[in-house]
Amino acid sequence: MRLLRLGPVGAERPAVLDDRDRLLDLSGLTRDIDGRFLADDGIARTRAALAADELPVLVPAALAQRIGAPVARPGKVVCVGLNYRDHAAETGAAIPERPVVFMKDPGTVVGPNDDVLIPRRSAKTDWEVELAVVIGRRARYLDSHQEALDCVAGYAISNDVSEREFQLEFSGQWDLGKSCETFNPLGPWLVTPDEVGDPSGLGLRLSVDGVRRQDGHTKNMIFDVAEIVRYLSQYLVLEPGDVVNTGTPAGVALGLPDHPYLRPGQQVELEIDRLGRQRQTFVQA
Repeated sequence: MRLLRLGPVGAERPAVLDDRDRLLDLSGLTRDIDGRFLADDGIARTRAALAADELPVLVPAALAQRIGAPVARPGKVVCVGLNYRDHAAETGAAIPERPVVFMKDPGTVVGPNDDVLIPRRSAKTDWEVELAVVIGRRARYLDSHQEALDCVAGYAISNDVSEREFQLEFSGQWDLGKSCETFNPLGPWLVTPDEVGDPSGLGLRLSVDGVRRQDGHTKNMIFDVAEIVRYLSQYLVLEPGDVVNTGTPAGVALGLPDHPYLRPGQQVELEIDRLGRQRQTFVQA
């Protein structure tokens, strides 16, 4: 299934795209797609309603509405850095022996096609296409990779936007350069694991103004999805609705010879196999 949220900021309507690409209304089943929905077996209930043909079809005009982030109000956004060997190499960092973990303000999460604000006094705003994992059940001290995958509600595209000067030069930790407003476009859909298949079998691509900058594959992750979720559960409790960003492949502005950091008016397009596409315009805050 592909779950999504449509409408203005703060007034999104939950919906689902079925296997015939029909847009169906979920508002009779749930008020929103959020942690509570996921914890209360919302995906199973949606699947049952689809099988029974109980969901009303939204009018075609609904397709023209703004698409919000596919999960509302994540409790936390946990990120793994330097998780692709080629990205670690381009930044001059050593291959990590354990996942490099940092937190990102959950308030950064916006819709997949919303404008992204370049912060005031920013000189080094950068892009990062990433596979995002949305947690569907409580993950605490997990023992196995299968237990970890059983806690995954689905996957989405994430742009882990970063301000490199804030991140690397102004602070001893990364959060300052990762948590600026609008710095985490997410979506367009939350795609359930049965439709995604092996999360280590996905191509990731990103272009800036039509120029391909990133072209990677999740098979090249240092730590795969199952190990990331299992590892995180040893140190913090992941709750339904939490988002985990799993790292980016090579091709960010920081690692390119001319460091082409983003400027107002530029457009960034992202896609991941089976997860759809995003497109953002970067504007001055």
